[in-house]
Amino acid sequence: MQALDPERLRQLVAAIPPGRVMTYGQLAWLCGNPGAARQVGAALRRLGDLPWHRVINAQGGLSTYRLGFGDLQRQLLEAEGIAFSAGGRCDLARYRWDGFGPGPAEGQGCNGCPTTSGAGG
Repeated sequence: MQALDPERLRQLVAAIPPGRVMTYGQLAWLCGNPGAARQVGAALRRLGDLPWHRVINAQGGLSTYRLGFGDLQRQLLEAEGIAFSAGGRCDLARYRWDGFGPGPAEGQGCNGCPTTSGAGG
């Protein structure tokens, strides 16, 4: 498995509109590294000032509780209008951004993203 391109990852995460989320696996796929979801999580911790809170796991849950940031991440997402179930999951069918079409407030996709969708969880 090749290393993730940190600039590509930065570009993708920076483009996630408020009120939308992407999964670690989805970002790995869009970076050309299917199956590298854990690498995405590790890279996000090193990339600095990004909307990291908009990246969640493939089940719609938060994987940051074990790092001590789960409550903060949930608060930030809820402030953007993302609702969570009693089990702590958000509805990916409703809130997932594919990286291609317009976000709810942005009106545009990610500059430099591939032109076709199909990214998985």
